[in-house]
Amino acid sequence: MSDRIFLASPHMSEEGYEREFIQEAFDTNWIAPLGANVDGFENEICQKTGAKAAVALSSGTSAIHLALKLAGLKKGERVFCQSLTFSATANPIVYEAGIPVFIDSEPDTWNMSPAALESAFRKYPDTRIVMLVHLYGVAAKIDEIKEICSRHQAVLIEDAAESLGTVYNGQWTGTFGDYGIYSFNGNKIITTSGGGMLVSNREDAEDKMQKAFFWATQSREKERYYQHKEIGYNYRMSNITAGIGRGQLKVLDKRIEKKRKIYQYYKKALSSVSDITMMPFDREECRNNCWLSCLTLSVDSRVSPLDIQLALEKENIESRPVWKPMHLQPVFSDCDYIDNGGVAEHLFKQGMCLPSDTKMTDQDLERVCGIVRSCWK
Repeated sequence: MSDRIFLASPHMSEEGYEREFIQEAFDTNWIAPLGANVDGFENEICQKTGAKAAVALSSGTSAIHLALKLAGLKKGERVFCQSLTFSATANPIVYEAGIPVFIDSEPDTWNMSPAALESAFRKYPDTRIVMLVHLYGVAAKIDEIKEICSRHQAVLIEDAAESLGTVYNGQWTGTFGDYGIYSFNGNKIITTSGGGMLVSNREDAEDKMQKAFFWATQSREKERYYQHKEIGYNYRMSNITAGIGRGQLKVLDKRIEKKRKIYQYYKKALSSVSDITMMPFDREECRNNCWLSCLTLSVDSRVSPLDIQLALEKENIESRPVWKPMHLQPVFSDCDYIDNGGVAEHLFKQGMCLPSDTKMTDQDLERVCGIVRSCWK
């Protein structure tokens, strides 16, 4: 059996930066959900992204949950949410007894359609919260989305879990809206094994992040005894995990360059197959991190995405379908959906994610491409 090629697996720094921070945590006996690494990781994320304030949390999902609470989501209130995404984007809406209204994508970025969002506001004009996703590391049409949200006085939350390092007109995704979310799950461009970060660029960002910190630490009041006036959560990141993140942050730029190289390799090596179209990545105004390299097949292709996935799987190579849209998920079958010509459904049916692991060699990439091309022989 040939060596396994992963879709996207953890990649610790060759320089051993992570070990240095972890060793410091052990040496000082700070392994709990506080300590120098947690503070340092929050500060360094702010320095890197330009966010005003941040709080390190146990997952990107917990960051989305707290962002919704900061936005004041109330029971029975609607939230406009991108349909083409992972369920972690939408699930926290339900944690707070909110009602997701799913928004279709547009083909230029695969992200939330501004036109569909406008239609959603016409149908539900009192909606106050919009959940945008920068899918697979591609920046959404953030200027248009932000303008629509501003006009409707809606809170904009950016799920930038997949787009850390994606820059739009000189500004990092995750810092355009009221709140931004980054994920450091094991498959992300940098990882802490598990963890997330909530950031904000609001004028009151410090106050908002302090409130999020309060909720994340079980909403414990400042009393000598344990007093709780609000429901809290055990959402804080450990000092060990944050140490891994600090080390990984040092190699983020290298990981982005490798991801971009992988995408360019696929784009060139698969250009001979007329049925294949690579996911649109760079536009003039943005530089995407290319977290996962994705493709779509023409609707009349005799080869399906599943055919390619099975061919790769047979050769010990991991790949993945494009996210199944939330409006097609049984758990959300009662939720409304604002269509834009079925873009999200088309991408799900005709798309797939190619292995995009930063440890891949050129030989690995050619091995993948050779298998993909052979599906048409």
